[in-house]
Amino acid sequence: MNLEKVVFGFFVLLAATLNFGFFIGDIANPDVHNIYELFAALAVSLIATVLKFGDRTQIGAVHLATSLVADLQLVAASVVWVWAEEISAYGMSAASTASVVSLSGGALLANLVSVVLLVIETVTFHRG
Repeated sequence: MNLEKVVFGFFVLLAATLNFGFFIGDIANPDVHNIYELFAALAVSLIATVLKFGDRTQIGAVHLATSLVADLQLVAASVVWVWAEEISAYGMSAASTASVVSLSGGALLANLVSVVLLVIETVTFHRG
């Protein structure tokens, strides 16, 4: 068993599950979307991105691209949340919550592509 592959798979799956946990719920209700879960999803996604550097294969490049997309979406979601809470006069409204959750949904899609790639890579692996 390759410990590096275990750690890599762990962070890819953890990023997807944390993002899914944040995404699930009424899109306009901020009470069902925990800010700490969003930041945990972002932190784990950034760790997963760092782990994807160095793989010089084509599938490694696509893994990195999906991770960068997820990071960008989660950073944007975090910025919208902070802006709504700290700068906006309206606070965390239904509209701003919908924007945050939608951005998180985009990141979730990128995470799911990454998980599918991981499964494909695992299934097609040949022991030498």
